[in-house]
Amino acid sequence: MKSGLPHLSFDAIAVEAGISRQLVRYYFSNAEDLMVELCDTLADRYRLALSENATRLDGPQRLSMFLNFYFDLLDGAAKPQDDQVYDAMMSLAAGSVRIRNNLRGQYTLLGQVLCHEFRVAHPSLSLRACEELSYGFVCIMYGHWKMVASLGVSPAHNRVARCAMDRLILGYSLEGATNGNPVTIWSSDT
Repeated sequence: MKSGLPHLSFDAIAVEAGISRQLVRYYFSNAEDLMVELCDTLADRYRLALSENATRLDGPQRLSMFLNFYFDLLDGAAKPQDDQVYDAMMSLAAGSVRIRNNLRGQYTLLGQVLCHEFRVAHPSLSLRACEELSYGFVCIMYGHWKMVASLGVSPAHNRVARCAMDRLILGYSLEGATNGNPVTIWSSDT
């Protein structure tokens, strides 16, 4: 996050961590291994924060907590401020099948969890509607943070994105899932 992707090196990582370059290389023989581990570590931070909050809530309150967390609107549980790191990961994913698969797996898991939470909070919605909402959420959330964290749009837009999700949920509650869309949500072409 300090120097950006072009300046990432084992030396810079070692200096920041206060350890030797050789120790970094011992655990990570190449940059791709390091980036995959970083993906997993970041995802674990999110899972821990969400788990701690989700266990205290039931039913529809859990969905609200998830949405508020990802738009950094949850009191007492700030979303990790690592959006530039995820930007770098997406950039690396363009050239690395392992990183791409890792990130897609993490976002798919998030989508599956949210699909479940949509079903609990809105039992009248079909499974298809919940899948579409979960995919839409991940797209909105990721795009939102690229605009705010990476491009410098005001963080006040956190509420704009969150309200957009509420309107999307309301629309699905009134109309249901799209008809005739043969795409399997979270499928891959690789």
